[in-house]
Amino acid sequence: MFYESTRGKAAPATSAEAIKMGIAPDGGLFVPDRPVKISREQLAEMAGRSYRHLARDILQLYLTDFSAEEIVTCVTPAYGADRFADPAVAPVRPLDRGRGLHVLELFHGPTCAFKDFALQILPHLLTRAMVKTGENKEIAILVATSGDTGKAALEGFKDVPGTRIIVFYPAEGVSEIQKLQMVTQEGGNVHVIGVRGNFDHAQNGVKEIFGNRALNEEIGRAGCRFSSANSINWGRLLPQIVYYFFAYLDLLAKGELAAGEEINFVVPTGNFGNILAAFYARRMGLPVHRLVLAANRNNVLTDFIRTGIYDRNRPFYKTISPSMDILISSNLERLLFELTGRDGTKITAWMEELKAKGRYRVDAATHAKIREIFWSDAAGDTETMAAVRHTYQQYGYLIDPHTAVGMHVYERYREATGDRRKTIVASTASPFKFNQSVVQAVWGPEAVRGKSEFALLEFLAQKTGLSIPPGLRDLNKKPVRHTLAVEPADMAGTVRKILSR
Repeated sequence: MFYESTRGKAAPATSAEAIKMGIAPDGGLFVPDRPVKISREQLAEMAGRSYRHLARDILQLYLTDFSAEEIVTCVTPAYGADRFADPAVAPVRPLDRGRGLHVLELFHGPTCAFKDFALQILPHLLTRAMVKTGENKEIAILVATSGDTGKAALEGFKDVPGTRIIVFYPAEGVSEIQKLQMVTQEGGNVHVIGVRGNFDHAQNGVKEIFGNRALNEEIGRAGCRFSSANSINWGRLLPQIVYYFFAYLDLLAKGELAAGEEINFVVPTGNFGNILAAFYARRMGLPVHRLVLAANRNNVLTDFIRTGIYDRNRPFYKTISPSMDILISSNLERLLFELTGRDGTKITAWMEELKAKGRYRVDAATHAKIREIFWSDAAGDTETMAAVRHTYQQYGYLIDPHTAVGMHVYERYREATGDRRKTIVASTASPFKFNQSVVQAVWGPEAVRGKSEFALLEFLAQKTGLSIPPGLRDLNKKPVRHTLAVEPADMAGTVRKILSR
């Protein structure tokens, strides 16, 4: 299998080359050159497999230039017991069997967020890809984060030989715990930099660095080359496909689903990567009826799915679900490429229009295909807090604000469509990670008054009987190692300085 660019102007690449480069030379995103299919018989055979076994099987279908042994050496350490606290790795919890409602817990990794599933394995895939392609330059990983990707990438690439990692985050756009997770990061090859702006400023800055030919040539002469750990890198997106299969097969093995029974997935998302992985799982043959996209107040994706118009020319809101505070959803480009019959010319025109005017409209045929697969709604902070409170009071189950956005939209979907199919809501972060909002939602404003986020960790543990995740415990006692903050216009110069040392 080879990989082609969504812009249609780059030579086909092997999976190792695509992972190493991160972004295609023409500015597009790499996608497989042909679909992968899993039959109903194969699906039935997979039921009951461990997460590691299933990951090995699915990755092998896409990474055809990697040997089976190479994939095993990547999967085994990434999803080991020392990395993921739950033996199932991605456990599925029944919330309301009468309604067929389940929650897929994606927060048992070292940074307590779903990004761990990709970013624990990506360093292994990347270092293997470097060897396979004969790469002798140091790889500089550039990351823009809205909160969770940064820490997960830093943890994954910490002290990995032959790599350096530079993470940009919105200086005032992440939670205090998210910020501390990053600025206290250890490792001789890591750099963490605040950007005076929002996530879109950070993401655009990273994209511009990738497209800056002069800078790329300059760091090339210095023995370095850029790559990405954001979900624009296929090696980052691919591992996320696995947990959708795992969730379905887990319910199948437990007798909660009949063979071939269709379900829905509800996915909170901002950059479209997490739900795009679900789209690929559906396209492979996973029996999924509808993908329900849950957005927060920055509902550019909801408007797009409803109207076919993508328009980022709107106010940017800081919300209590900060990892979704995004107006430019990079991975949407991959979906459009797949649904337009892989029309690189059309994709290029839309992306250029987005860059120039901040908006574009897809054609009617493409919009119809999107509406057939996706449904979307959004939740403001008030609805999000209510969903946290309601879920705890009704089910005794604690969720974070991002998952709460998903729960609110799930209810809206049932009301609007009457669809009663069994549904899995992706729970993307630990409630401990966003403890201030969670405590206030369930126990009221008085419960948070005068308490630090770290006192609230203890409060949550005492009230619920849950354990504080290891990645968050004593975080406030670690020394701050990264204090630099820059303007968006200074990001390229900052990278130049770091890599010239």
